[in-house]
Amino acid sequence: MGNVRILIADDHKIVRDGLRTLIDSEEGMEVVAEAEDGRSAVQLSEKLSPDVVIMDIAMPDMNGIDATRQILHSNNRTRVIALSMYSDRRFVSGMLEAGASGYLLKDCAFEELVRAIRSVMADQTYLSPTIAGIVVSRYVGRESQADGTVFTNLTQREREVLQILAEGMSTKEIAYHLGVSVKTVETHRRNIMEKLNIHSISELVKYAIREGLTSLEK
Repeated sequence: MGNVRILIADDHKIVRDGLRTLIDSEEGMEVVAEAEDGRSAVQLSEKLSPDVVIMDIAMPDMNGIDATRQILHSNNRTRVIALSMYSDRRFVSGMLEAGASGYLLKDCAFEELVRAIRSVMADQTYLSPTIAGIVVSRYVGRESQADGTVFTNLTQREREVLQILAEGMSTKEIAYHLGVSVKTVETHRRNIMEKLNIHSISELVKYAIREGLTSLEK
């Protein structure tokens, strides 16, 4: 059996470099590619069919949850492990519902990531203790889902438009980037505002930041 082929998706180069060095030094594992945003992760996964994708959640252009959903729709043999600084229930639920096989926090030791990779390759789910506690409380405590999240209130294309709008692209730039008409983008923006009951771009940006679609550093 050959090496476990791994794709790293994270928008911070220092994180990718560190993970690549550690993974390539681990027997039976190799990094086949790196992606700095969710859209690149999807494209590289379709091209290379990696065994495992280590996926950040908060990335520019396309977030890790939508990227996971697209990757697994194209190839359900690929396993996705979330490696995130976020332990918020919304992100945990979003990744697991998108089909991720594991969820770790970025403060974990590398040995835990290795265990997670080996677990998902054995068709098991791997959750760090903190994340496992969140998942258990969600089901045992019957936490209310009534308010919904950006991942339940908006369609995937609407989330794409909202994210890149919040990251500063104009309507014309979004249309070119997504390969659609300006009118289509304007329709999406209008639908987003109606669904969220938000009536200004600045409020949309605040909402996108609050929901983790983009961050203040972008």
